[in-house]
Amino acid sequence: MALILLDMLYGMDKLSYKDRLLLEVSRMKKFTLMILSVTAFMLGLIWIVGSGEAVQRPDNKPIFLADTLHINLNEITVDSSTNRAKESKEAIFREIKKFDQTVYNIKNRYMEDIDTRELINAGIRGMLENLDRYSVLMDEKAYKQIMESTHGKYSGLGMEIDARDNHIIIVTPMEGSPAYKKGLKSGDVIYEIDSKSTYRMTTADAAKLMRGESGTKVVLKVKREGLPDPLDFELERAVIELKSVNYYGVIQGTNIGYVRLSRFAEETRNELVQAITELNAKGIEGLIFDLRSNGGGLLREAVETGELFVPEGKLIVYTRGKFADSEERHYSRRLPLYPPDKPLVVLVDEGTASASEIVAGAIQDWDRGIIMGHPTYGKGLVQGIFPIGPDEDVQLKLTTARYYVPSGRCVQKAENEKKDSPDQIVSFDSSNALGSDSLKTDSLVTSKKLAYYTDKGRVVYGGGGILPDVEISQDRYLLPIEINLERKGIFFDFAVRYVVTHPDLGKDIVINDDIVKDFKSFTESKSFSYKTSLEVTLDRMKNIVKEEQKDSIFAQSMKELGQQIKKEKETDFAKSDDYIKKAIKREIIAKLAGERGVYEEIILKTDPGVLQAIDLLGNRNQYSKLLRAGQTVGQLP
Repeated sequence: MALILLDMLYGMDKLSYKDRLLLEVSRMKKFTLMILSVTAFMLGLIWIVGSGEAVQRPDNKPIFLADTLHINLNEITVDSSTNRAKESKEAIFREIKKFDQTVYNIKNRYMEDIDTRELINAGIRGMLENLDRYSVLMDEKAYKQIMESTHGKYSGLGMEIDARDNHIIIVTPMEGSPAYKKGLKSGDVIYEIDSKSTYRMTTADAAKLMRGESGTKVVLKVKREGLPDPLDFELERAVIELKSVNYYGVIQGTNIGYVRLSRFAEETRNELVQAITELNAKGIEGLIFDLRSNGGGLLREAVETGELFVPEGKLIVYTRGKFADSEERHYSRRLPLYPPDKPLVVLVDEGTASASEIVAGAIQDWDRGIIMGHPTYGKGLVQGIFPIGPDEDVQLKLTTARYYVPSGRCVQKAENEKKDSPDQIVSFDSSNALGSDSLKTDSLVTSKKLAYYTDKGRVVYGGGGILPDVEISQDRYLLPIEINLERKGIFFDFAVRYVVTHPDLGKDIVINDDIVKDFKSFTESKSFSYKTSLEVTLDRMKNIVKEEQKDSIFAQSMKELGQQIKKEKETDFAKSDDYIKKAIKREIIAKLAGERGVYEEIILKTDPGVLQAIDLLGNRNQYSKLLRAGQTVGQLP
């Protein structure tokens, strides 16, 4: 019977009994080695989790992220008893046998052949299901994306691209990059990359073709608005540095500095030191530090950023893992670069997360500045990245510790704990969604939050992000027409055409009614269409009526409602006149002067948060009053 089963499993009916037996023994030896390898990995994982320590990477540099985090807001249970740890490991050893036996049975007895790598990865994903949402198994692309973000550099051409109208379009070339130096422009359409058509190509595939070893060359065939024939550009790839500081400068007409930080990477501190040093040299009397939509990054860089503002020797953040002796405290080791006697406003919003919250929390807890904006996202855990297996085709991103700002607050929001997609390996996603323009927060609600105290005794609240000292008035919600004009890139496309047909434009352009009229005609030529929420509801109602076979009863009502919706849509352009003018100017300025021009001509002159921060920094009495509110004797560590 055993021999018949072997024939069915491996199709060896034409081999001799001896040959079949030898082959089966060989197969079993190989599979035993695989099981031993899996067991070794599992034991390694047990020791990692059990000790609460990070595994060293091959270059002996562990990677710690304060990004995409989670926390359990319940009471922390700490038990570092040796006997209890030993018992726990012995229990896990027993459970590993179940894993080994299951793998063995599936591989050898399942009715179809199973890929070993997929089987093991599925097992690892299963282990992660009951953990927090950010402990995940990453594939190679996702891991490389994180490494590029933290290292802040890659080899390529240096431009932001998007897939549009079945081809790849250049959104903007980075200043100083090969694309910028060769004269590629925002709005150029890439038709070929090294003779390979970009028709229906994804941005990820296009980026892969354009990236490569520094010093190598690539040829792009580009179609430019206003020119009849395509242009060929030969570009030499170079190391592209991704900046953390998008912009810094003195706001026109004031003595107030502004610094925009978008992420925390390896060079963040160096970039900030350069920015603040130059601003100090220009004699600024106040600083706006913009952390809005900054999703975090490296924990080390968060600590070193905090050092630039808080006094030397002060606690910036502390982390606590599984055991009591795992606590690590990070203090400021230097004198602050930005003078402690000068006012500081930190802008935050719903996209301010993780490492950004560490910095904002430290500044608030030491009463070093005013936090202004909206409640932050609420990510409160530190993660480590651990290689799995010799070929490192997958990496384990695992939450290793909770973090706390100086007052003792942990900023994790309960709703950020849920697992998103536990059955999938995280993969690189090149798609772009509409930004935070459409996000809204409730007014500050503190009645159910835990109270903490700053160094000077001001009340601050924990358990749900960093709550600002001053809340910025909310902008209105974007209307459907505005959302769809942005989503479909109509403003961008119009700016590309308008700049070409108006070569004498300057940064002082005023968007008048004639330009808006031209824009409306442009949307019609693009067959722009959209549906309002009421229109979507009407479509659903029509489907229900049809399913219920009540067409004849409701036909007239549906028709009248449809006509009313059409009339309402005809007035949408008028309702959105102000927004449309601002968006058109934004895109035209971006074409004429790049990202720096957008900051100087749009953001620093019209952004509600920036304007409110300027007003506060110009009123030292009000600023001081906010920092004194509710003061008693503080006792921060």
